[in-house]
Amino acid sequence: MSKSNRGKALWKLPSRGKGTCPVCGTTRIKLLYTRTLEDGAKAKVCKRCRAA
Repeated sequence: MSKSNRGKALWKLPSRGKGTCPVCGTTRIKLLYTRTLEDGAKAKVCKRCRAA
């Protein structure tokens, strides 16, 4: 059976949760993870920058 609610929370976010990652600069990528940057500010980053 398919999962009808998978990813439904993304539709409520602006631009469906996509944007430009402030760390790597990749455009049109999902920004789902919160990370503290070097200057102490918190920002949403992509999956690749979350682990790096």
